[in-house]
Amino acid sequence: MASCPAPTASVRSGPLFCGVPLRQLSSSICPLTSSWSRRAHFLVVCSSAASTTVSVSNGVGEMRAQTERSAIRLGLPSKGRMAADTLELLKDCQLSVRQVNPRQYVADIPLLPGLEVWFQRPKDVVRKLRSGDLDLGIVGYDTVCEYGQGDEDLVMVHEDLEYGECHLSIAIPMYGIFENVNTLTELAQMPQWTAEKPLRIATGFNYLGPKFLKEKGLQHVSFSTADGALEAAPAMGIADAILDLVSSGTTLRENNLKEIEGGIVLKSQAVFVASKRSLIQRKGVLNTTHEVLERLEAHLKATGQFTVVANMRGGSAEEVAERILNQTSLSGLQGPTISPVFCKRDGKVSPDYFAIVICVPKKELYKSVQQLRATSLPH
Repeated sequence: MASCPAPTASVRSGPLFCGVPLRQLSSSICPLTSSWSRRAHFLVVCSSAASTTVSVSNGVGEMRAQTERSAIRLGLPSKGRMAADTLELLKDCQLSVRQVNPRQYVADIPLLPGLEVWFQRPKDVVRKLRSGDLDLGIVGYDTVCEYGQGDEDLVMVHEDLEYGECHLSIAIPMYGIFENVNTLTELAQMPQWTAEKPLRIATGFNYLGPKFLKEKGLQHVSFSTADGALEAAPAMGIADAILDLVSSGTTLRENNLKEIEGGIVLKSQAVFVASKRSLIQRKGVLNTTHEVLERLEAHLKATGQFTVVANMRGGSAEEVAERILNQTSLSGLQGPTISPVFCKRDGKVSPDYFAIVICVPKKELYKSVQQLRATSLPH
C-alpha cells in the first residue's frame, strides 16, 4: 500500500491519489481528459463496480454496503475559523448551506439535491471518509495526512482552496540550553538526549511527528499527546519542544518559543477530499463532485482577476490591439477585447477612440494600469 504523502515543506502540486500519481493507478480510474486548470485534481470513473462491503485498512473497520443509503454526504468542519471560512467559500460559489437549526449537525445545499451536509470535527471528517460514512469532505491538508495515515482510498480532489494556510512545525524555547540552537540538526546533536533521557516533544500529531523525525534520522525522541495550549508545555517542564500548527508565529514568540530551520513537517491549507470507493460505487457522487469542483475552480480563478476598462485613441482596432499586445501584462487571459467608441464631430459619426477590456491578475494590477497609460500616450 502506498503511504500518505510524506511530510515535506510544501503543499503538493499536481494530481494526487494519496501520494500516488494518477498515471500509476489501476485502469478503473483515469485522469479527466477535458481541459481543466492546473489546480483541478479530479478522477473519472472508467468502469463500474457493484455495491459491496469493503474492508478498510489501518484499523478503521469495515465499510458498510454502498446500498445502505442513497444520500451523498459531504463532511464540513463544525467549529472554528475553518468552519466559517468553508461556509463563506461555498456561499461565494452559489452553494449556500441551509442549516435550519444551528444545533443540528446535518444540513443541505438547495442547489445540490440529494446531498447531505454533516458538520463534524475535522479529524472525524477524515475518519468517516475512510469508514464510508461520508463521501466528500473539506478539511485541512494536515488533518488528511494525520488521520488518513496513507489510506489509498482518500483522493485529493482539490488541494489549493486558498484559505486555512498554516504549517506544522517544531518549536523550542528561546532560552536555556536551546538559546543557540537554530536548526533541526543542531537540536538532534545536543548531548543532553540519551535513551534514558530522550528529547520530549508535546504534540497532537502522533502520526506525522514520529514519522517525520524518523525520516530525519533523529534518535532518542519521545512524544506525549497533548491538546490545547501546547506553547505552555516547555515552560511547565513537561516537554522540551512542541510540534504544532503555526500561522503567524505570534503565539510562539509571546511564549518565548522559536521555530528552527528544517523543522517544518508540512505546509497546509483547506483541501477538498473524496472517498475513492464512493466515486466508483455510489451513484451520483461523481457528478456532484464534478459540480462542486467546477464551481470552486470558477470562483478561485475569478477571485484573483481584475477587469480593467480603458479608452484609447487609435486609427483602427487592429492598430490598438498591436500596441496592447506588445505589453505582456496587457494581453489578458486570451487577449484584449477591443470595441469602437463612436463620437459625433462636425456632424459625422466616427470611432476616434476604442474601448479596451482586459483581465489581469491581482498582483499585476498596478503594473498593468501603468503600462496601459503609457501605451495610450501619443507617440
